Amino acid sequence: MKYLMALDQGTSSSRALLFTLQGEPVAMARREFRQLYPRPGWVEHDPLEIWESQLQAAQEVLARAGVEAQEVVALGLTNQRETTLVFERGTGRPLHNAIVWQDRRTAPWCQTLKAQGWEPLFRERTGLLLDPYFSGTKLAWLLENVPGLREKAEKGEALFGTVDTWLLYRLTGGKVHATDPSNASRTLLFNLHTLSWDQELLEVLGIPRAMLPEVRPSAGDFGETLPGLLGEALPIRGVLGDQQAALFGQAALGAGEGKCTYGTGAFLLLHTGERPVLSRKGLLATVAWSLGDRASYALEGSVFMAGAVVGWLKDLGLVQESAQVEALAREVADTGGVYLVPAFTGLGAPYWDPYARGAILGLTRGTGKAHLARAALEGVAFQVADVVRAMEEEAGLLLKELRVDGGMAQNPLFLEIQADLLGVPVLRPKVTETTALGAALMAGVGAGALGLEEVKGAWTLEARFDPRMPEERRKALHGGWRRAVERALGWAREEG
Repeated sequence: MKYLMALDQGTSSSRALLFTLQGEPVAMARREFRQLYPRPGWVEHDPLEIWESQLQAAQEVLARAGVEAQEVVALGLTNQRETTLVFERGTGRPLHNAIVWQDRRTAPWCQTLKAQGWEPLFRERTGLLLDPYFSGTKLAWLLENVPGLREKAEKGEALFGTVDTWLLYRLTGGKVHATDPSNASRTLLFNLHTLSWDQELLEVLGIPRAMLPEVRPSAGDFGETLPGLLGEALPIRGVLGDQQAALFGQAALGAGEGKCTYGTGAFLLLHTGERPVLSRKGLLATVAWSLGDRASYALEGSVFMAGAVVGWLKDLGLVQESAQVEALAREVADTGGVYLVPAFTGLGAPYWDPYARGAILGLTRGTGKAHLARAALEGVAFQVADVVRAMEEEAGLLLKELRVDGGMAQNPLFLEIQADLLGVPVLRPKVTETTALGAALMAGVGAGALGLEEVKGAWTLEARFDPRMPEERRKALHGGWRRAVERALGWAREEG
């Protein structure tokens, strides 16, 4: 047997998975690591804990599957994306904790840059918003606040990387300092049009070019692991950011194909073909991946509250376990006119209102727990539909079907509701580990073991949910949803 290995480095754990060349999962190992909160709004990771947990997971998955390293055709990496690391050239010694994508310490700096009029340039070049979420301002903060770092950076002695770059450097013993376009396009430093680091943006943020990794195609040669790490040198042949890896793992390889991952929030990506689509509605343009000298692009939108809404129902005591929400919601045929807008932390695309707050509207004396449970599921599905409509309008594409994964994708009633409110089929694959699968398949392509037809063939359908709601009913419900959202917008804004 021949296998593909994926290293899936996430925000709270590092995982390693083995797949057959046909994309069938064989084994998985997982190691958690600490979350560090040095100040309110700050989130950090220990880079050595990221590395050690990932290496241990890789060693464990081989042992668990009884697979020798020489049976692994290629290794692929996928990772939490905007998390930012600096480390010493040669030794690989971390020069500060990793600043995690959730960290908000650079919010004031982003506001200053906006006030100075820089946001249009960043948006046009990178497809991103000027926001602390992305790596660029995190790296600029490190250069300003870590003693001696700027001097080392200008001499080429300090290197920058997102998590993929850090793992590559450690896995190859410092021989490879590289990233791929899917990760580079999340830094605020990468030009979507030239597919290269943008010198003008580097100058705006005060970042020495000598720090930056080489950008290599997502399916390509990223070196080999040191032989002593996993028993034999493994070829590293694929690198993708986590959401782009899920798009690839869902075999959404053509324009108009998309996926939604339902976690705490929901991440939607719509493949837009071989051109970036710059958004006016607060969506993000991003590189999906690159194969050789050809890049594919996507629009990305996020819904802040998805699985977290189900958790909230549990916290309220409406259900004892999250899995019971489906059965409770099935007790009624509809919500009885109730709308739940889950804007607990504001609303993302296409509204972008941090002052919006959660609202329940349409309550009557006859409203019961089941109506609230169903309205909560609909509230998530409506938000996803809003993002899809914005994507379609801006890209000039119609979503053919939505491929789904993540926790809420295990709820058939929710997927029925999602299909009805979108008006397109919702497809759930047999292998729901789509992020790791995407990284493994990309490595297979990079190693020459797979072509894109084999990637499509590795995706197999488990369940299909077709829309059954009449168009008039769908329009009426969307009208009610928009009215409910209008009442939630701006709720927490201070007077005056």
